[in-house]
Amino acid sequence: MAAVKTGLSRKLLTRVLSVYFILTLIVTVGQIFTEYLSTKDHVEDELQTLKNTFSTSLTRALWELNTEQANSIAEGLLELPIVEGVQVRDENGNQIADYGLSIQRPRSPIEEELIEDHPSGIFSYSFPLIFKFSGRESTVGDVTLYSSFDTIFGRIEIGIFFLIGNALIKTTFLVFLFMTAFRTMLSEPLAEIIHQMEGFDPLHPNESKLSVKINDDNELLQLKESYNNVIDDLIVSNNKLTNAQDQLSHANKKLDDQNLILEQEVAKKTSSLSQIMLSLEQQKDELIANQRELRQENENRQYIEDELRKRNAELANSMGNLQLAKDQLVESERMASLGGLVAGITHDVNTPLGVGVTAASFLQERLGNLKTSFEEKSLTTKNMENFINEAEQTANLLLTNLNRASELIASFKQVAVDQTSETEREINLNDYIRDIIKSLKPSFKHSNHEIVVNCPEDLYIRCAPGAIAQIVTNMIVNSLVHGFEDTNDGKITLDVSTDNNTIEMRYRDNGKGLSNDDLDKLFDAFFTTKRGEGGSGLGTHIMYNLVTQSLSGHIEAQSKPGDGLQYTIRFPMKGKQA
Repeated sequence: MAAVKTGLSRKLLTRVLSVYFILTLIVTVGQIFTEYLSTKDHVEDELQTLKNTFSTSLTRALWELNTEQANSIAEGLLELPIVEGVQVRDENGNQIADYGLSIQRPRSPIEEELIEDHPSGIFSYSFPLIFKFSGRESTVGDVTLYSSFDTIFGRIEIGIFFLIGNALIKTTFLVFLFMTAFRTMLSEPLAEIIHQMEGFDPLHPNESKLSVKINDDNELLQLKESYNNVIDDLIVSNNKLTNAQDQLSHANKKLDDQNLILEQEVAKKTSSLSQIMLSLEQQKDELIANQRELRQENENRQYIEDELRKRNAELANSMGNLQLAKDQLVESERMASLGGLVAGITHDVNTPLGVGVTAASFLQERLGNLKTSFEEKSLTTKNMENFINEAEQTANLLLTNLNRASELIASFKQVAVDQTSETEREINLNDYIRDIIKSLKPSFKHSNHEIVVNCPEDLYIRCAPGAIAQIVTNMIVNSLVHGFEDTNDGKITLDVSTDNNTIEMRYRDNGKGLSNDDLDKLFDAFFTTKRGEGGSGLGTHIMYNLVTQSLSGHIEAQSKPGDGLQYTIRFPMKGKQA
């Protein structure tokens, strides 16, 4: 027998070790990459920590135009192991200090903290320098600190060598273990079996059985037993073959006799076969008729399927139109809310403006009288004194009412613009909520309802303010229209707090509350308890969409009949606290 070109054990060992080598390489590279990213994050955190150490002194140096001190601070930073380059610029983007490794940056000033990756393994941390004076903030320049891959590699170099060495030791041990096991358990027993099978003698099969010693009950032992069983079956088959040859000779003699009898039987069967053929022809005609009926039925079913497809297309088109109508209703609800604000603020602005017009007309009349007296040279000291007193009172009245109208318009303007815009910006949440409530005052100024807001005064967040305005407006309007329907002394409390970069707004009123059935459907579209009184049922549905989509948050409601209604809203805080 020819020698095997590629042994089974060698091929199996090669594939197993190849898979292990690949997995070991992937795991080792992944560990090294993870270690690199972790160390890079630590270096970036250390760069950010340096800001608190030197930003104050460097800011004051730039404010005082002390370039020498700014360069001294920059050189001191360059002595730190993690800092490989320092760039200091003034508020116009002009270079004041540039030491070590650095990248050419655009002249535009840096307005917020920024971490950037650059080519050749370089990364930087940039932040503005803001000087506070008399409660005002001024940007005097910016600083960029540079570090690189060499700093990170210096920290993880020993760990990398340890990971590689550990992988090599484990791989070497595994190769030795696999080679020893494959040789003793597979290669050597299999070679012995092949050697004995090559000595097979067809004339003496009983002497060709395998006699390999295999201690374990495995596939090789089964192969040995199966081969020996085949030899036993071969011996039995040879004996049976000899007996069958003798019987065949005897059967041939009988076959000749039977041929004569068979020819007679064939003649009889031929006549019977003709009758059977006629019967088959009749069955064939019946089968063709059945096929025609089946084809007609298939055509009818195809026609029905086409009609169903048309109906499905019409249904899909109807669903699209329904969704479009729903979106239009939602937008109409938002515009109706804004229209209510416009009507209320218009009435409140008209009052101070009317007083201002009256005061201005009165002042103009007195000024005309004074001018007439002056031209007729009948102006007395008493008349002049009365004019000055009346003019002073009129000017104060006019200024007070114009300031009041200006405040109302400013509050309404920002809230109205935000409700029609989805642009994100940073706002003081406490001031913004109070502006919203101020714009809603016309809705409850003729009642004794009380609104209490508890919010940190220094809470700044970045979001689409229109979402906050719409949510707060809908909650207050729902309380006024539904919760305080039977009372004139309602109380609304809005508590705002922060927890782990999460804003939590708890809104409560002491209105009449909701039943469990109504509470389960509170956020459903078109659900309202004022169906016959003009309610659209989209207010709370819009709130739910704004919280979950615009603010990426969560809203839930609790209520009992007679115990008021409470909303709990949580959403991530993207802004900062002053």
